[in-house]
Amino acid sequence: MNFQPAAIDGNLVSRAWSGEMIAPLSDRGQGTAASFVSKTFDHDGTGLPIELFISALGLYRCFINGTRVGNDVLTPGWTNYDARIAYQRYDISKLLRPGPNRIEIWLADGWYRSPIMWGAKAIPNCWGDRIGAIADLVGTSGPLLSTDTTWQSGPLPILKSGIYFGEIYDARLETAAETHGTERLPFDKGLLVAHETAAVRELQPLAPIGSWTDHEGRTIYDFGQNVGGYVRYTVHGVAGTEVRVEHSEVLGPDRHFDNRNYRAAAAHTLYTLSGDGDETYAPHFTFHGFRYARVTINGDAEILEIASIPISSVPEPAGGFTSGNPLVNRLVENTIWSQRANFIEVPTDCPQRDERLGWTGDAQVFAGTACWLSDSQSFLKKYLRDVMADQREDGAVSHFSPDPTRLHPGNFPGYAGSTGWGDAIVVIPWVLYTHYGDRSVLSECLGSMVRWVDFVWSISNGPIVHPPSQWGARGFTFGDWLQPVGDNRKPRPTIADDCAATLYHFISTDLLAKIAGVLGEQALEEQMKGRADKIRLAFANEFITPAGRLAHNDQTSYALAFLYDLIPGEHHAAARRHFRQVVIDADYKIGTGFIGTPALLPALTKLGMDDLAEKVFLQEDVPGWLYQVSKGATTIWERWDSMAPDGTIYEPDMNSYNHYAYGAVCQWLFECVAGISPSPAAPGFAEVIIDPAPIPSLSPVSAYHDISQGRIEAGWHCTGSEVTYALTLPEGCVGRFRPGRRHRNVSLNGEPVIEEAVLPPGTHRLVFSLPDY
Repeated sequence: MNFQPAAIDGNLVSRAWSGEMIAPLSDRGQGTAASFVSKTFDHDGTGLPIELFISALGLYRCFINGTRVGNDVLTPGWTNYDARIAYQRYDISKLLRPGPNRIEIWLADGWYRSPIMWGAKAIPNCWGDRIGAIADLVGTSGPLLSTDTTWQSGPLPILKSGIYFGEIYDARLETAAETHGTERLPFDKGLLVAHETAAVRELQPLAPIGSWTDHEGRTIYDFGQNVGGYVRYTVHGVAGTEVRVEHSEVLGPDRHFDNRNYRAAAAHTLYTLSGDGDETYAPHFTFHGFRYARVTINGDAEILEIASIPISSVPEPAGGFTSGNPLVNRLVENTIWSQRANFIEVPTDCPQRDERLGWTGDAQVFAGTACWLSDSQSFLKKYLRDVMADQREDGAVSHFSPDPTRLHPGNFPGYAGSTGWGDAIVVIPWVLYTHYGDRSVLSECLGSMVRWVDFVWSISNGPIVHPPSQWGARGFTFGDWLQPVGDNRKPRPTIADDCAATLYHFISTDLLAKIAGVLGEQALEEQMKGRADKIRLAFANEFITPAGRLAHNDQTSYALAFLYDLIPGEHHAAARRHFRQVVIDADYKIGTGFIGTPALLPALTKLGMDDLAEKVFLQEDVPGWLYQVSKGATTIWERWDSMAPDGTIYEPDMNSYNHYAYGAVCQWLFECVAGISPSPAAPGFAEVIIDPAPIPSLSPVSAYHDISQGRIEAGWHCTGSEVTYALTLPEGCVGRFRPGRRHRNVSLNGEPVIEEAVLPPGTHRLVFSLPDY
C-alpha cells in the first residue's frame, strides 16, 4: 500500500480504512473518568516507514511504547461531527522497536460530548454519547495493525474533563490497567477527512511576571498576557496532596482574583500528587482563557516551576504594524493575541467562559484582519464548511458554527438567520479570494451564498428587511451588537434593526454578483446585480431624507452606507456633512458596535476625512480602541466599557476580555495607513493597490505582510507635511499607485508622477505632500 490518499473531494482527503471505530467498555459516559484503548503487537524492526492514521469520537492522545505521538493539541479537532471528522497522520517509524510494542489511545469528552452552550440549558452529548477511536498502522506493504474488538480498554487518571469544566487528574492512578474490552460502534467511515488546517500547537511558554499570596494563603501568578491555553507546572510533594489551579483574565481594583465573567465554566484543574519525585502536569483535553492563575495547595507540596502555555491554530504571524505611538503598537499586538487565543480549531468569540463558540458575525467582520495577521486560508475555509453544514433548509445561516443547537433545537430554538452574522457565508469566501486568490472557495460556497441572500430577501419579501424583534423568531437580527450610546441621560443615536439588516442585505447581494462574475455565472451575476440595484434604490427611499440625512443619524449608518456606495450622488455632499457632524458631536468617540466598527475609519478615510479618523482612532477615553490599552489590556475586549476608569469590572454576565471583533481596525491600519491592499482584479497579491493615507501623529509607520510570493514591506515618515513612503514588493507582485487627494507633488523614485503608475517588484520610494484639513 502506498501513502497516497484514496480519494480527493476538493481538498478534502479521505482514505480506505481497515480499522473500526471502537468504544472502550470502561467508559461510564459524559462527565466521568476518561478511558484508553490499547493493543500490544509485534513489529519486525525492519526500519521501513510506518505511518499512523488516527481519529476519534471525542478528543484523543496517542502513545506508542509510552512516548506521545506528535505534539498536536486537542485532536482530532472540532467540526460538525455529523458532517465530517478530521483524522491525523503521523510517521511513527522511530517510536517502534523490534518485538512487542504497545499502542495506547487516550479518549475524553472534548467538544463531542462535553456540555456546550451556557447556563442550565447547556447541551451534553451534543454529537454523541459514546467516545471511540479508529486507527490504522500502515507500512509500505499494507496495514500492520488496526482497531478492532481485540483491543482492550481501561480508565485513565483523568477523573473528569470538559471544555468548560477543566480537568481532574489523580497521578496515583497512572499505572494503566486493562480492565475492560472494547466494542465496535456503528460509524460511517466516509465522515473521516484529513485535517483541513494546521493542528493546534503550543506556543512558547510565558513565565510569570509577578506573584503574590492572598489572605487565604493562595498564590496568584500574573503571566503578563491574556491567552488561550493552560498552565503547566512542576511540583514536588507528598502523595495525595492536591493542587488546584483557577484562572482569570483580570483582577479587581484591589488586585483580588475575579473570574465571575466565566459564568458557569469551572475552568479549573485539580491535580493529585503521586509523591514520586518531581511531577509535571498540564491538562490534556481542555483549555482556558486567562492571564492570571490562582494556585491552592491542600497538603504538603511546593511549586518548583510554573508557566502559561498559549495554544493556537495560527501560531505564526504573517503581518505586523508598528508606529511612533506605543499604544497603537500594543493595540496591534493585542489583536494578534486575541486572534491566537480564539483561532483554536474554530474562530470563537472567547476562550474563557461557558460559550467559546464560532460566532459568524465576529468571524466575518474580522476575516480581513485575520488574513493580514496570519495565514488564515485553510483555517477559515475549514470553518466555512461548518457554516455550510449548519445552514438550515430555508437558507438561514447559524449564529455560530459548529452549531450545537442545530441538533438540539429544543434547548435553544431559532439560533440562525441574523443579518451581519449569516453574511459570513458570502463575506469570508470573498476575503479568501482576494487575499489568497482562492477561487475554489467561491465555487464551494456559491450554493450556500445564494440560499442565504434568498433567505434574507424572504424575511420581508422585498429589498427592505424588517426583522422581527422577538429573539429566535425567523429573521431576528443582532443589528449593530453592543453599539455604545454614550451618556444614558441623553444617549446618542443608534442604528435600527431594519436599517442594519438592509445594509447587509445589500452588501451580500452586491458581493454575490461580483462572485458570480468571477465564476462566469452570468445569469446569476445579472440576477444579483438587478436585486442589488433594487435594494440600493429602496434603501435611499427608506433611510435617506431629502436633506441627505440618514434616518438614524448614527455613525454606523453613515459608515456602512458610504463605504458600500449606498448614498446617491445628489445626497453625497450633504450626507458627508451630517456624518462629519455626528462624529464631532460625539466628541470623536466611537459610536459603532460589531458591524459598524470595521467600517467607521475606512469610511472616514474614503471620504478624505483623515483628520476625523485620526481623532477617533487616537482618543483614549471610553469608548475607544486605546482606552482599553491604557487600562492594561493585552487582548481585545468584547465591550468598549468592559472596565471602568477606576478598574471596576463591568457586569460580568457578558463581559469577555478576549474578543477579537473590535481588533478589525487593524485592516484599516494595513490598507489605509500603511497603504497596501489586495486587488480583486488580480487576487492573491499578484497586484497590490498602493494608496497610503498617512496619520502624521503616528510617524514613523512600518508594516509587513508575508504572502506566497514573499514579503511586502511598506513604511513612511513625515517631515512637516512631506511624506516619504518606502515600499518593497517581491517577485510575482506588482503595485498600482494612483495619486489621490492626499498625494500632492508626488515623485516616484525621483521622477514626478501625475497619473497612475505600475510599480514592478523591488524597492520604491514615493515622496508627496499632505493637504491641509
